[in-house]
Amino acid sequence: MCGIIGIFGRTSVNQALYDGLTVLQHRGQDAAGIVTYDDGRFYLCKNSGLVRDVFHTRHMRMLRGNVGIGHVRYPTAGCESSAEAQPFYVNSPYGITLAHNGNLTNAEGLKNDLFREDLRHINTDSDSEVLLNIFAHELHQVGKYRITEEDIFAAVKGVHRRCRGGYAVVAIIADYGVLAFRDPYAIRPLAYGKRETPAGTEYIIASESVAISVLGFEFVNDVMPGEAIFIDMKGQLYTRQCAENPVYSPCIFEIVYMARPDSIIDKISVYKARMRMGKALAKKIVRLYPNHDIDAVIPIPDTSRTAALQLANELGVKYREGFVKNRYISRTFIMPGQGQRKKSVRQKLNVIELEFKRKNVLLVDDSIVRGTTSQQIIQLARDSGAKKVYFASASPPIRYPNVYGIDMPSVDELLAHNRTIAEIAKDIGADWLVYQDLDDLLACARKGNKSLKRFDTSCFTGQYVTGDVNQEYLNRLADLRNDEAKKDKRNEHAEVIDLYNAAA
Repeated sequence: MCGIIGIFGRTSVNQALYDGLTVLQHRGQDAAGIVTYDDGRFYLCKNSGLVRDVFHTRHMRMLRGNVGIGHVRYPTAGCESSAEAQPFYVNSPYGITLAHNGNLTNAEGLKNDLFREDLRHINTDSDSEVLLNIFAHELHQVGKYRITEEDIFAAVKGVHRRCRGGYAVVAIIADYGVLAFRDPYAIRPLAYGKRETPAGTEYIIASESVAISVLGFEFVNDVMPGEAIFIDMKGQLYTRQCAENPVYSPCIFEIVYMARPDSIIDKISVYKARMRMGKALAKKIVRLYPNHDIDAVIPIPDTSRTAALQLANELGVKYREGFVKNRYISRTFIMPGQGQRKKSVRQKLNVIELEFKRKNVLLVDDSIVRGTTSQQIIQLARDSGAKKVYFASASPPIRYPNVYGIDMPSVDELLAHNRTIAEIAKDIGADWLVYQDLDDLLACARKGNKSLKRFDTSCFTGQYVTGDVNQEYLNRLADLRNDEAKKDKRNEHAEVIDLYNAAA
């Protein structure tokens, strides 16, 4: 999961890009980058860290121009170095810079093709660099000194023919304009908006609609599956369907967890969908435990609050805040090591003990991935005097890895894989555990956009919408994503840094 933004403005866009990235910070806390374009030159600043830490006044002054793109990243697999911070840049053809959210499932094959057939070198482990070079090669095949929007759309068609997986992209082509496109399944989110100024129309493209509205733009539409949008340097907007057989299949986990509640993703209000999830979950609890003895419903902040409040209302039970969150601790399920995750849970949440003493509490979370957080939070509740601790997940059991850009761990590290609900409840220490039914989750999302017939639900079902994910690929991904592999990668990166410092 990453956050991307692109702006075509009539005045300097550096501050707007910065502000937009802070709005999208929840989508990636590992690295941040901005590229602007002015008078034939790109200006780039990127590094590891939060937006506020990467960009200082001296950087902002350097980022000149009324056109720019930005990116916030968390790593999905591979090396966690600043070299993989985005956007990426290639000088041929024309000069292109690109930022990407998602994951290419055929990246290794493409990397080999680029080297052997396209004669292009890939310098990092990032599939975003692969995607950039695929697009650059396709554009180079046009073979023109001056290109048109039709040539650019033809290059995007070439990307769709060659690339598999989930991807949402923003790019700048030097002296031509801003480009954005979405994979043929629209797995990763992307939307665009506009605003009128005395100097002319300005455009924005972003991962979530909240970045569009916060910056004062009017939402226009989601980028459709396989669609490309191009804004030339005069401010003329062009759109084109560039995929042969697009199938609208957005990732349901965006609604469950990733997106901000004030966003609208594929015309679905995230807030209202989560309210419906709470209502559906309450109905299931009543069905399973009609004589429940719940004294209070307590959310695990922050994403589960909306569902938990509606659940409490449906049950007729008090809603209480029992945990105070330290907002400066990263999301735990994407942290690299189990030891670090365990430590961070205690640092991240502090308990309001009076909400637990001598009470039977129902804790509500948006999902359970590894179970590390759930287990420790339940123990925190018991240590604070709770008589009984029940647990509810607003999503179904996560039994399979996500391969389209969300860094879920290897299948053996997923708590629900090959376990029954009773076994999971015992493992996390809950008196009982209730998961959302998949059909109910889909109904909650689809009510916001009844035209959507299909979602990517692969982390719940193991069925991958692109149709190219086999066991061999999953095994290779597991080797990259398990904690030991990530530890080795971090050690390898540290050795490189040490060698560099010694040479310096």
